[in-house]
Amino acid sequence: MAAGTDATAFPWPPGVATGVGSLPGDDPAEAMRIVIGELPDFPHLVELPAAGVGADMIGRGAAHLAELHVEYAPSGWRFTQRPGGDERRARALLRRDLDVLEEFTQGFRGPLKIQCAGPWTLAATIELRYGDKALADSGAVRDIADALAEGIAEVTRDVSRRVPGARLVVQLDEPLLPAVRAGTVPTASGFAMLPAIDEQVVRERLGVVLTRIADTDAVPVVHCCAAGVPIDTLVAAGARAIGLDVTLLAPADDDSLGAAVEKGVRFFFGIVPSTEADDLPTVAESAAPLRRLWNRLGFPAEELARHVVTPACGLAGASVAWVRRAYRRCVDVGRSILEAPEGW
Repeated sequence: MAAGTDATAFPWPPGVATGVGSLPGDDPAEAMRIVIGELPDFPHLVELPAAGVGADMIGRGAAHLAELHVEYAPSGWRFTQRPGGDERRARALLRRDLDVLEEFTQGFRGPLKIQCAGPWTLAATIELRYGDKALADSGAVRDIADALAEGIAEVTRDVSRRVPGARLVVQLDEPLLPAVRAGTVPTASGFAMLPAIDEQVVRERLGVVLTRIADTDAVPVVHCCAAGVPIDTLVAAGARAIGLDVTLLAPADDDSLGAAVEKGVRFFFGIVPSTEADDLPTVAESAAPLRRLWNRLGFPAEELARHVVTPACGLAGASVAWVRRAYRRCVDVGRSILEAPEGW
């Protein structure tokens, strides 16, 4: 079911900005200090891939899989029969980062975002014990969705206990979802492509996880910073908000995006480069692609402030200085939308 249009269903204030999740470095306290300092109205849990195996996107996602076990092999993550050191490390890193999140959000009241890889990106990446990627096995995909739904619900409840004043937003990162739908995910050997997955199956498996998130009273979000985001599928699966890179949208996406907005779905609009450029665009330059999009859609200018401004994607490949500048630019753009909508 699509989200309703009641603005009270969304915990973030108008004209707000947040981050996608990943940041450079391996010190969670330093990363959270930046997040709280630059994004005080809508902070997020940090992800630090530079911390090594288990801190990467897939390892962090696998740490949420209830009753499924993984290990890190030369070819990447794969399922195994019993827990081992790699899995224990991934789960320990998640607990460590949650401890730091709790430390820095004492007394916080407002929207707080956590995130992990979604079921389709995990299925397109993690290999079965003997064979291809889990995406090739419909039963394995079902197990991943069920395990992720239970695991992320438990993490969400844990964060609610740790930060009782927070209104939680749970983001599933699905960068490989367009490839799953298009049939361009390579096999484990790399010599062929796995078949495209039917839209109904994509919707159903994703819906299992999104519904479970909603059952915890958190807002379920799906983020995809690749081109070709299947907006209609995400809305039908139960995403209450969708994160994407505005610069990758094409006019062909307008109908789906406009229909989603009319159904009350919110967007996390990625507008600031996630990797360093010679010069950070000005507020007006950063906002220009979003302004053009909103003008094409024809919605009232003041309604744009209901949505969220973010970097285009995760910032793990940037410097700390760029992270600070990117977050500040997102905040400035959000504020400009709120304070002077007609100037758009």
